[in-house]
Amino acid sequence: MRSLLLRCSVGYFLQSCGAFPAFRHKRVTQAAVHQLYLQKNMHYLTEERGRPNSHDYRIYFKTSEGKYISPFHDIPLFAGTELVSSKTHCNIVLYNMVVEVPRWSNAKMEIATKEPLNPIKQDVKKGKLRYVANIFPHKGYIWNYGALPQTWEDPNHTDKNTACCGDNDPIDVCDIGSQVCHPGQVIQVKVLGILAMIDEGETDWKVIAINSEDPDAENLNSLEDVRKSRPGHLEATVEWFKKYKVPDGKPENTFGFGGKFQEKDFAVEIIQSTHEYWRALVLKQSASGDIECKNVSCCESPFKCSDEKASAVVQSVKNIMAFFLMNEQLSPTNFDLCDP
Repeated sequence: MRSLLLRCSVGYFLQSCGAFPAFRHKRVTQAAVHQLYLQKNMHYLTEERGRPNSHDYRIYFKTSEGKYISPFHDIPLFAGTELVSSKTHCNIVLYNMVVEVPRWSNAKMEIATKEPLNPIKQDVKKGKLRYVANIFPHKGYIWNYGALPQTWEDPNHTDKNTACCGDNDPIDVCDIGSQVCHPGQVIQVKVLGILAMIDEGETDWKVIAINSEDPDAENLNSLEDVRKSRPGHLEATVEWFKKYKVPDGKPENTFGFGGKFQEKDFAVEIIQSTHEYWRALVLKQSASGDIECKNVSCCESPFKCSDEKASAVVQSVKNIMAFFLMNEQLSPTNFDLCDP
C-alpha cells in the first residue's frame, strides 16, 4: 500500500532519487540531474480570499496548471537531492517548506489543518486574531517560519524523547536564510538541526533549516557551522521560543534535552517519523479527529477527491465571501461582518 501511495504522490520520483544508484556509486547522470532540477524548482501558485488581517482571509494553493491542492497533503515532503560538490560527489536531501510567516512580521499565520484543502489563515484565540509580541530586541518572528508538508505530530503518540504527545500539527521549521519570504511561498530547505519545545504539555518540534537558494547555504551544513557563521542565532532562537507567549500571560515554554539543539541526523529521524504518522493519517490508519485530510494526489487515501471537487471547495468559499462583501457594502454603518 505504501508504494501505491508514493507512486501517486508528486514526491515519489524525488524520494526514489534519494536512494538513486547513481548517487551511491558517486555518479550522477545528466538526465537525473535535469529531472531533479525541474522537480526542485517546481512552482506553486497561491490564491487569496478575503482581506489580510481579518477572520476571513485565506491563502489557497494551486499547481502551475491551476489545479487546487492541499499544502498539507499534496505538496511532497521531499524536494529532491542536491549535488553539493562536483569533486566529492556529496549530496544532501532537500525538503519542501511551506512558508506561513515571513521574518520580522507579527501575524500568526498557519496552515488551517481543520479546513478543506488546508489554506493558510491567521490563527484565532478567543475570537481574536493572533499576533506575536515583539520579544526585545527582536521584531516579530526572527526567521521565516512555516511547516514541512506531509508531516504530522501525532497527538496519540507519546514521544520517547520528551514524554509528551504530539501537538496535532505539521512539524514546524525555521528558515534562517537571509531572504524575507512571503506567506504561501514554497521553498526548498536544507535541514541543520532540531529543537524539542514543550508547549503546554505537547511536543512541538522546531526544525532549523536554511533555504537552499541562500548565498550561505553551501557553507552551512551543521549546527556548528551556524554557531561559527552566525554567533548567537541559535541561542536567540531558544530565548524567543521560551518567552514569546509570556506577554499573553502564559508561562515560559520548556524544552527537551535541556534546551539544547540536536544535530541534523537526529532531526532527519524525527522528520521521517512525523512523515510516517502523516501517512497513517491520510490512509485512515490513525484517528484523524478534526483534522481535514482532503487531498488530490494520494491514491490509496480514502480522503482523495477529484480536481473538480477541490475546485468546488474554493468556489464555495468565494461565494460566501461575495455574500458577506455585498452585505457589508449595503450596510449603512459599513461594519465588518467577519470581525465581530
